[in-house]
Amino acid sequence: MTQNQREELPIDVLFVGGGAASLAGALHLKRESKKNNLDIEIAIIEKANEIGSHSLSGAVIDPRTLIELFPDYNLDSFPFEAPINTEKMYFLHKNGLKLGFPYIPKGMSHHGCYVASLGKLTRWLGEKCEEEGVDIFCPFSGDEILYDENNSVIGIRTGDRGIDKNGNHKPNYEQGVDIKAKVTIFGEGTRGSLSKELISKFDLMKNKNPQVWAIGVKELWKVPEGTINPGYVAHTLGHPLGNKIFGGGFIYGMQNNILDIGLVTGLDYSNPTIDPHHELQLLKTHAWVKNLLKDGELLSYGAKSLPEGGLYSMPKLYTNGALLIGDSAGFLNGMRLKGIHLAMKSGMLAAEAIIEAFRQNDFTEKTLSVYETYFKDSWAYKELYKARNFHQGFKKGALFGMMNAGLALYTNGRGFGIFNKLSGHHGHKEMQKISSSTPNRYKDLIFDGKITFDKATDVYHSATKHDEDQAPHLKIIDPDICFSKCKEEYGNPCQYFCPASVYEVVEENSAERLQINFSNCVHCKTCDIMDPYQTINWVPPESGDGPSWKNM
Repeated sequence: MTQNQREELPIDVLFVGGGAASLAGALHLKRESKKNNLDIEIAIIEKANEIGSHSLSGAVIDPRTLIELFPDYNLDSFPFEAPINTEKMYFLHKNGLKLGFPYIPKGMSHHGCYVASLGKLTRWLGEKCEEEGVDIFCPFSGDEILYDENNSVIGIRTGDRGIDKNGNHKPNYEQGVDIKAKVTIFGEGTRGSLSKELISKFDLMKNKNPQVWAIGVKELWKVPEGTINPGYVAHTLGHPLGNKIFGGGFIYGMQNNILDIGLVTGLDYSNPTIDPHHELQLLKTHAWVKNLLKDGELLSYGAKSLPEGGLYSMPKLYTNGALLIGDSAGFLNGMRLKGIHLAMKSGMLAAEAIIEAFRQNDFTEKTLSVYETYFKDSWAYKELYKARNFHQGFKKGALFGMMNAGLALYTNGRGFGIFNKLSGHHGHKEMQKISSSTPNRYKDLIFDGKITFDKATDVYHSATKHDEDQAPHLKIIDPDICFSKCKEEYGNPCQYFCPASVYEVVEENSAERLQINFSNCVHCKTCDIMDPYQTINWVPPESGDGPSWKNM
């Protein structure tokens, strides 16, 4: 085989990304293919070393989809931490005040749900897939989308391995493989590089609201026995984000005295110095939270972006030869703070559409469009329809947002109880230019190494690892903008919104420059989302690199 002749691997159906959506979809497809006497070869590729090590969520899980996927299982059979037995919602003030909400509306309640680790769940689903005969390939990242002469998707090319930072082949060089498929399903999570290309190339966001994102930053703690019970769930508003920044905190009780604490920050704020990692540290300075963590030990850290735009911010879900599922397609209910059950359902609906495509031996839009039909006829659509205007209501602050959410509960999701569709905006366009009046929210924040930690310490607890001698996976499209104009106008906000100190302003020869520490990257893709000039393009690093989360 010559240098330019890549190995080809033919497959019937390929899932790109080994998250919950792909795993549920592949499992359902395999079972349905057997029921319909269809011999369909199914494969999943995942960029992490193993299924689950790049999976992160709160997580509170609605078991509805799992019950559909495993109708013969009882709830005790699923790898949950505990059923929710205590549910609280608090308003926190920076002075230590904690006010409990007297009532949690039905649309925001987590009754009947479970505290879980997404990492544990995806590992378990991966095992079930392999038992059914689904091929799972780790670590393999999707590097390019393959098209035929008619611009139909016909598979993907995996990334080359063993290329140094100068683009030269190392002794361990290994060329990527062209995986050819009749249908390719993109379940890369939020802001996946191939999904982004697909959406752009085929204008799948035409006549849609722009997708609006948030970032969830999370820590796992080991706390003294009796501090928190498994199944305890608390959500917080107020401190530290205040009224103008979308988001809030969460504290969940897991098994073995593990406390799960995190903060979701909307990526549509105005202050360019907002730092989601620092906001989580500020949350932990609240007297109530600080007391929960007293005498505890930090175990793990991670971050992940979330598609918060809702139903009207979801792309068209299909094109010739390809489907979008999970976070790649925006399957998340921001009002309920849940997306895992919706992501899994999207995978199952995609599987049913693929079955129809094989029945007709037609893998074009004409047949694959039934996926969107199935979605609109499903409970998933009904759930997302009721929350379709949730995030957009926070445009003028948390008070208006909560009022909008309350009215939506009684008007089947209408914006402020009146409007069928509230308009949305690109989050990065909300950022204002830096000035002398830009407030410094962190001037009093001290990293004590006991309750609060700097980014370097938290990144260490993410078990993130990248080979330093490889082509950086953070592609700066126009460095001149990044190093000059962005610095002057916004103060290089990447040094703040990145939760892993990838982008760092350092002094060199009595001048400042922006240093990119790509090896710190935890794959949240916030930089790709929030850069005000959209000059940063996140692509997968060499397969297997990145965080190594166990139970996140």
